[in-house]
Amino acid sequence: MEGFVEVIAAYQSLEDQRWFQGNADAVRRCLWVLEEYPVTEFLVLPGHHLYRMDYRELTESHWRSKADITVAVLNAVWDQDPGFGSLKINDENTVVELKDKSTGNPKCQNSFGCPWFSSMGIYLINRDAMIKLLKESFPGANDFSSEVIQGAISTGMKVQAYPFHGYWEDMSSIGAFYRANMESTKKYNRGYNFFERDSLLYTLPRCLPPSVMTDSVITDSVIGDGCILNSCKITGAIVGMRTRIEDGAVIEDSVIMGSDIYQTDVQGNSDGKCISVPIGIGENTCIRKAIVDKNARIGKNVKIINPDNIGEGNREDRGYVIRDGLVVVLRCAVIPDGSIL
Repeated sequence: MEGFVEVIAAYQSLEDQRWFQGNADAVRRCLWVLEEYPVTEFLVLPGHHLYRMDYRELTESHWRSKADITVAVLNAVWDQDPGFGSLKINDENTVVELKDKSTGNPKCQNSFGCPWFSSMGIYLINRDAMIKLLKESFPGANDFSSEVIQGAISTGMKVQAYPFHGYWEDMSSIGAFYRANMESTKKYNRGYNFFERDSLLYTLPRCLPPSVMTDSVITDSVIGDGCILNSCKITGAIVGMRTRIEDGAVIEDSVIMGSDIYQTDVQGNSDGKCISVPIGIGENTCIRKAIVDKNARIGKNVKIINPDNIGEGNREDRGYVIRDGLVVVLRCAVIPDGSIL
């Protein structure tokens, strides 16, 4: 019943001077740590997903089926390809075929009479099977889905599917990150429920003061601690901690990441030069369908609205980029008064 946490950063060694080449390669090169502990299964999880799952149920399903590998799959229609391949399963939830991007994912991917399901990239693998696959059968494999899981099926290992019924979002892109945030602001929230009573979400305590809102109109939004909101209008937005928004500003359908510090006076940069734009969002600025990273300095009368509907763009020299049609203001960027992005 003992637990531990050990962080292993990507590394190079005398035996292998490359960086990690994929999730399978990363696990293989860290087996020297994992093999020290007397466990019977390994649970492999991606780090950029938003969902709530009871792994005990996944483990019990794995034990009941006596599988070598159990793969969590989406038990619902999914219009965004998560990129972990599509699994064809039989009536006993055994995986009989896998298709990845290189072979083309089948269009039929749902639980309504269709045998194809989207993999979530979550794998529960028996210890002996993991070691055999990564060290003996496929020592050069870099990717779990297209190489290790595919190889396990081809060699006759029992690969089982575990249907998942809850909310899930793969936040590996700017668009997906934005979509997940916007879903959390809806009145009829079908997204991730941060207020689940039986599964509380614990965050790092910041010991910040409550947010101050003066003559502001705020609807369908989430406001973090320690914000100072002065006579502004906020609709369908996520506003992070220590955000300062000045008079007349309008924020719509946007994610404002907040700030690490409070700034009461105009400060200098590392070169000693004065920065005339303070941290926060200036007077009469309009931000629509955008993401503003931490400590950004946005001046007065700025419009961040992507007026030309550009899908992708790189303006890092001006403090922002455009991804999936969304303007992303970079961390610590300075956007001068009157700018139009």
